[in-house]
Amino acid sequence: MFKKILKWTGLILLFIIGGLIVIIALNQNKTFDAPYPVIKATTDSAVLARGKYLVYGPAHCADCHAKPGTEELVNNGAEVDLPGGRDFILPIGHVYAKNITPDKETGLGNISDETIARALRYGVGHDNRAIFDFMPFYNISDADLTAIISYIRTIRPVKNKVPENKMNMLGMAVKAFLIKPVGPTGTPPRFVQPDTTVDYGRYMAMSVANCAGCHTDRDLKTGAFIGEPFAGGFKMESVIDPQHYECVSPNITPDKETGRIYGWTETMFLNRMRQGKISKHSPMAWGPFSRMSDLELKAIYKFLQTVKPVHNKIEQTVYEKKS
Repeated sequence: MFKKILKWTGLILLFIIGGLIVIIALNQNKTFDAPYPVIKATTDSAVLARGKYLVYGPAHCADCHAKPGTEELVNNGAEVDLPGGRDFILPIGHVYAKNITPDKETGLGNISDETIARALRYGVGHDNRAIFDFMPFYNISDADLTAIISYIRTIRPVKNKVPENKMNMLGMAVKAFLIKPVGPTGTPPRFVQPDTTVDYGRYMAMSVANCAGCHTDRDLKTGAFIGEPFAGGFKMESVIDPQHYECVSPNITPDKETGRIYGWTETMFLNRMRQGKISKHSPMAWGPFSRMSDLELKAIYKFLQTVKPVHNKIEQTVYEKKS
């Protein structure tokens, strides 16, 4: 009798597991709908200048979409090509940065402005599938979105076929059940006037430079935020030796005891940002951020003074992985 129970239990479990695998497989190409923003690229020189500044500066597109091995060039301010290919090794598998050059076969050359805008604002790709939540541009203004798309239309086309993302079993399950498009929290502004106010600092930190994206703890399987905003604790692999080192983002809230920049003056903050990368392992886009304007850095500094203080002690920011 006991053997029969075991047998039937095993068969039922096998049936359930098999059914789950089938459901996961059937949901790998799940599609979503999202509106197409009314965004059109332009050749206006002022718009292109703003786009170039964002792509190689605060929006740090080059940090992910530049060719692997060009990290130091990006850090030093070179206007490198953006053919993608960087491999993000995550618990769910391998996610590759896409080719965003205007190449018609392997890049964005045959993808419309509105489709690119939809991907950036709503997280829905040209194939209508959800994009992993890596880019922070859901609430970016129409003007800045137009500037970015306009500028990348002008860069050198590079033929580089980037591999499809390679999900492990966990990644396939996450993709089937948890990954959904992320859109704007409200109606994105048409234009945001650059100045040194807290509001502009919030816009830069939350919608362009993505300070919140790394200085808030996240679930690496889904990208979901699981920590207090700007309180640090997000674990990321070293950019130069991911096999042996990992980094932890510091707490940049104004907590008196554990906030990394508590007590810093505006001048101290600007000087540190201008200094650029100190730790070779740091995944922060120090190079692009070091070239941000004084106006925008001052605005971000002012905004960071207003965020909720969170007591979260980060002992150190670079760790050698245990073998």
